[in-house]
Amino acid sequence: MAGLAAMAAAVLLTALRMPVALALMLAAGAGLAWSGSLDRAWPPVAALLSAPDLLLVPLVLMLGNTAFYAGFATRVHDAAAVILQERRGGLALAAIGGCAGFAATSGSSLGCAATMSRIAIPPMLRAGHDPGLAGASVAMGSTLGALLPPSMLLIVWGLLSGTPVGAMFLAGLLPALLSLAGMVAVVLWWVWRDPQAAPLPQPLAITPTAALRAVWPAPVLFAILVGGIHYGSLTPVAAVAICLALTLAFGLVQHRLTPEALWLALRETLEQTARIVLLLIAARLFLSFLDTTGIPASLADWAAESLPRLAVLALLGLTCMALGLVAEPVAMLVLLMPFVLALAESWGLDAVWAGIVLVKLVEIALILPPYGLIVTVVATAIRTIPSGTILAGVARFLFADLLVLAALALFPALASWP
Repeated sequence: MAGLAAMAAAVLLTALRMPVALALMLAAGAGLAWSGSLDRAWPPVAALLSAPDLLLVPLVLMLGNTAFYAGFATRVHDAAAVILQERRGGLALAAIGGCAGFAATSGSSLGCAATMSRIAIPPMLRAGHDPGLAGASVAMGSTLGALLPPSMLLIVWGLLSGTPVGAMFLAGLLPALLSLAGMVAVVLWWVWRDPQAAPLPQPLAITPTAALRAVWPAPVLFAILVGGIHYGSLTPVAAVAICLALTLAFGLVQHRLTPEALWLALRETLEQTARIVLLLIAARLFLSFLDTTGIPASLADWAAESLPRLAVLALLGLTCMALGLVAEPVAMLVLLMPFVLALAESWGLDAVWAGIVLVKLVEIALILPPYGLIVTVVATAIRTIPSGTILAGVARFLFADLLVLAALALFPALASWP
């Protein structure tokens, strides 16, 4: 009962707009004090703070901020818009590709949604695209940031669960590619069914060759990150650090990074790092308390014995939707992590699969009604498309995303990298 009360308290305090880190810390502190387990709280926190992969938090944040101010994070969209300009629905496909490119350098779905909304949606609206298609393309594309390395959600999962972050980065690639393929298929089907939803835009003066020359830093950085980790030549920390150094060098050589921009990137990185590290400490305390209660293992054993795997994932998805009304993505991940880990153990699956599935569930919850956090971010950023219109457009993409989730449940090997 103490564990259930602590969870209810954490959710309630978050719903009352208390900072998530403080809500988790208060709930965990009260629970640990009540159970007489305060002496067990420090060792897991000390292990977290001494973990080498913790350096990924400031490095990834600085990489994302630097790439943004240098303009590298948005060039994928610009190049794709040029290359696909003669294809119906090309601007929507460019928006999705641009979101994937942004996510591959920033690691943030919400940051991607806020930025790409202002960049990708206005050209689509000027070209006469359906507002639902325009808004939904960016909203769906932004969810790729949850699975593509260096995703902050994957970093948080690895740090809190003790799973190697490099393994999480590689495991997220195939599900992300499957999700991307599903989004592309939906756009092509949409414009085939309704050609007026995506009129062909006016041709741009830039040639595809020039566009590709401008976009090369982003794929180079992604190849270094993934290739270095995959072949074992670089640790995740080293790979991200090299990508950051190259981003700084490219930005300075191309005169895209001014001293003012570098100062803004550094200041934002320090602020964001402080928030995330504090949240990680609070989450570690909260998870330590839940471990002492035995609730996650008990619920997981009951669910594994009583319900099919797809039914359990459906219940978890509904829980994510409910939590999405009051909690941010990292808080959703923390609250559900112990149960999903215990479920994976009951099913004989590893923590890497559990992390990818939970991140996918959180990603889907971010776009679903009645709230849809990413949809709200897109609507707030662009202000010309109502949330309801974007949600209606997102509904057309939902089936493809659910297919990817079902595939992960039925074929766990998809959450791995050869």
